[in-house]
Amino acid sequence: MNKVILIGRITKDPEVRYSQNGTSSYLMFTLAIDRGSRDASGNKQADFINCTAFNQPADFISRFVRKGYLLSVVGRLQNRSYQGQDGQMRYVTEVVVESVENLTPRDSSQPQQAMQPQQPQQSYQGYQNPSYGGYQNPAPNYSQPEPKEEEAPKTFDIDLDDGELPF
Repeated sequence: MNKVILIGRITKDPEVRYSQNGTSSYLMFTLAIDRGSRDASGNKQADFINCTAFNQPADFISRFVRKGYLLSVVGRLQNRSYQGQDGQMRYVTEVVVESVENLTPRDSSQPQQAMQPQQPQQSYQGYQNPSYGGYQNPAPNYSQPEPKEEEAPKTFDIDLDDGELPF
């Protein structure tokens, strides 16, 4: 199993790029992840993990994430190599992002539209609770009538022979 889960801060503003044929998008970024310990001089230590996102995760990050945002990334670890401009082979270990979640709270001073993805043109016609008024206005407390307790019969008039019982 190859599964990586990271929580860290993105180190620079992301820039989405497109494949040569323009059909898929990708994004390379670095997450700074605190180690939870300090060095001898008392400074926090961090690891810088290279990540690559393709298509939907890349588009999400490019639209809604900025430098310093806290992200949760789920992906897989991948090794690859390429030949540099100087002719030397370069080896890279990176996380290929499968899903990402923005953990940075919204800034109430920013317009809400800037932080939310576009809503689909179709509306959902499913069940909606008409009595629920949202977080600030919960559903009213309607009193339910007490259920009446019916008295259970004390005896059952059933005629069964011992031979008719399944056990």
